[in-house]
Amino acid sequence: MGPRIAAALGDLGVRTLADLVSHYPSRHEDLSNVKPISDLRVGEKATVVARVVNVKPVGRPVRGRVPGLSAQLYDGTGYMPATVWGRGWLLNQLVPDTWVVVSGEVQRKYGLQLAAKSIEVVDDPATLGESAHAGRFVPVYPANKAINARRARTLIHRGLDGAGRILDPLPAAILARQNLPNLHDAIHEIHFPSDRDCLKEATRRLVFHELFLIQTGLAARKARLEKTETGRRHRGDGRLLNPFLKALPFGLTGAQERVIGEVLEGMRSEKPMRRLLQGDVGSGKTVVAVAGLLSAVESGGQGAIMAPTEVLAEQHYLSISAALKDLPVNVVLLTGSQGAQERRAALEAVAGGEAHVVVGTHALIQKGVDFHNLSLVVVDEQHRFGVGQRTEFKEKGVTPDTLIMTATPIPRTLSLTLYGDLEVSILDELPPGRKPVDTRAIAVAERYEAYESVAEELEAGRQAYVICPLVEESEALEDVRAAEELYDELVTEIFPERRVGLLHGRMKAQEKREVMAAFRSREIEVLVATVVVEVGVDVPNASAIVIEGAERFGLSQLHQLRGRVCRGLHPPKCFLVADPKTDDSQKRLDALCDHQDGFKLSEVDLAIRGEGTLFGARQSGMPDLKIAKLLRDIDILVEARREAFELVADDPTLRKPHHRPLRREIRDLLGRDVDWLFKE
Repeated sequence: MGPRIAAALGDLGVRTLADLVSHYPSRHEDLSNVKPISDLRVGEKATVVARVVNVKPVGRPVRGRVPGLSAQLYDGTGYMPATVWGRGWLLNQLVPDTWVVVSGEVQRKYGLQLAAKSIEVVDDPATLGESAHAGRFVPVYPANKAINARRARTLIHRGLDGAGRILDPLPAAILARQNLPNLHDAIHEIHFPSDRDCLKEATRRLVFHELFLIQTGLAARKARLEKTETGRRHRGDGRLLNPFLKALPFGLTGAQERVIGEVLEGMRSEKPMRRLLQGDVGSGKTVVAVAGLLSAVESGGQGAIMAPTEVLAEQHYLSISAALKDLPVNVVLLTGSQGAQERRAALEAVAGGEAHVVVGTHALIQKGVDFHNLSLVVVDEQHRFGVGQRTEFKEKGVTPDTLIMTATPIPRTLSLTLYGDLEVSILDELPPGRKPVDTRAIAVAERYEAYESVAEELEAGRQAYVICPLVEESEALEDVRAAEELYDELVTEIFPERRVGLLHGRMKAQEKREVMAAFRSREIEVLVATVVVEVGVDVPNASAIVIEGAERFGLSQLHQLRGRVCRGLHPPKCFLVADPKTDDSQKRLDALCDHQDGFKLSEVDLAIRGEGTLFGARQSGMPDLKIAKLLRDIDILVEARREAFELVADDPTLRKPHHRPLRREIRDLLGRDVDWLFKE
């Protein structure tokens, strides 16, 4: 093919013959109902193979509408005109006695006629089954301006002929157990299926293939790490953990007890623990993290927790220090904005071992930060950190155990795919007495109704957040301006009698600390903030939140923001002031009003956004899915995962001769260096 077509295919991600034959159809049109003209009935969709008797133009160009043509057809059983609009170039091709294949709907309009959806000229009707465009299930492909669906069909049809026999890297035993066709047949049938059943089987095979390769990569990575790294075997004696748990002002939920047990058991193992802890907003992840940190300290090690923002790191430091104030545990804070003297003292305590628990931001992984004996790493809000940052953090110790926490619930299907090499613990139970948040979407024109409800909360002695509309990250100064304008409006027009504070990302760290301290101590009644309060900020007396420009936020972000007001004793309220311009925006707002459960919301989010946008969360070269749909294909995913982990248990490095094609395929899929396979 020429350079223009090659470039257009490149824009579709097609650069090799393998890319071309795996450029799967988005759907198929059923043009397989081939019937003689004499058997056609009004309203029926059918395909006829006939000769052209004559052809004439019909209609006139009206308001830009292109005229059409009518071709009289004869197939030996009867005559019928076929009408098509807007394809004038066919006039030169449809000469009398030409054989054509016409697909469309039989209509009664000025007599019976076939409203043609497609017309194909064929040299010999006996070769109809070889056509890419007619008389069969016809594939429709993702296309662009230079590559329309017809050209894509032609190129892929030629590509399949040129590819020869497609070798299958999956072991024959797995195909037999799963009752799957071979790869060659599946790829041919996904493009040009013989019938619906063959299309279904081909789809199932290719979905399994894609998920199996990813799961085998995850399993191989897990096996490699377990073989090359020796864990710390934490043997805590409970002298710190037991008094901490007894002194808690609340009882643990069953889920917390279960997950603490899972974490401690993982830390006792001689294999390095790599565990993902998922928990909805307010489910008590911090208590689980502290239990792990104390077990590390009991065993003679140091624990560290890395948070994505200084506001959250500061809060973790305050809450952990307060919880451990009666225990001989030294908690140290390390952030980028500390003064030179404070930072030097913190670094000396960390390097000398006097700091038992270190809380900080990404400052923890910078050069010059040396730990005495780091044995447990806790990463909070993992999706905020790239894979490289998490690896640097781990390398501050000698194979420390790792606990990755997220309050952004991940659907089970996605966690098995993105984090399939990690053990997963789920806090699926909220503390008793936790009240659902009354969530309402409000039109911009009626936003003052939200502030009237907030005024009632303030009158009752409670506090509130007002979140600024999100603006693009490239417009950081606009972010500040938006916050300041909203702050001015609240101070001068809406709450002139109340104490209103302002918090945004461009403020100095000390200013942020002072504002948050004033809000916690109730000196500030209404806090105007950008999304710096999205995660972890804990002020139990805050019972209302107004989110301006709510349609600009993602669903998980809205759920996180709403979670700021579900920590107190009073019925919480959330107002989404929004002007949704798209169906997806409206669906997000409706979902938040309908559901409190973050896991349910995560599935709704996945359904709205599709998988493609979520793979960036791993930031590590995970391939996009071409054909699998995680919400649809959970059963296949579970089977693919089981088969993959069993295969790797038998051959961890895929070195056996009959596994070498599989090893090559995984390398091709995941990149030549397979970096993400060997990094945390």
